[in-house]
Amino acid sequence: MSRLFAFLLLLTVPSLGLFAAQEEQQNLDKRVMTLANELRCMVCQNQTLADSNAELAVDMRNRIREELQAGKSEEEVVDLLVSRYGDFVLYRPPLKATTVLLWTGPFLLLVLGAWILVRRVRRERPAPAELTPADRERATRLLDSAGK
Repeated sequence: MSRLFAFLLLLTVPSLGLFAAQEEQQNLDKRVMTLANELRCMVCQNQTLADSNAELAVDMRNRIREELQAGKSEEEVVDLLVSRYGDFVLYRPPLKATTVLLWTGPFLLLVLGAWILVRRVRRERPAPAELTPADRERATRLLDSAGK
């Protein structure tokens, strides 16, 4: 019985290490994807790194994985990418002097578009035409003849 127990123990010990390695790999994959969802693809620009299949996005995800495996924190990896690509790499860039246009630009464009639309509508609205006395007399005759 003890030999059987020892044999089973020898079989399970390596598999425990395999499970631990798989769990560690899954944890790393989760950390990479969490960061990739917060970073912008520099090629697509309207997709996150996690969503993009561009070659640069794949390279950036691999770089994130390498940096995390090397023991760097998520903040250090983000700082590294920001130093290389600027604040635009962040899907939600911080509000500061260099990114104020990113935050206010859409609102300013909306206000500008509304202002242009209002001016154009006001300018193209025809003024009501004044009827001359001759036009009034003609309209009266037409109405009288239609009513009889």
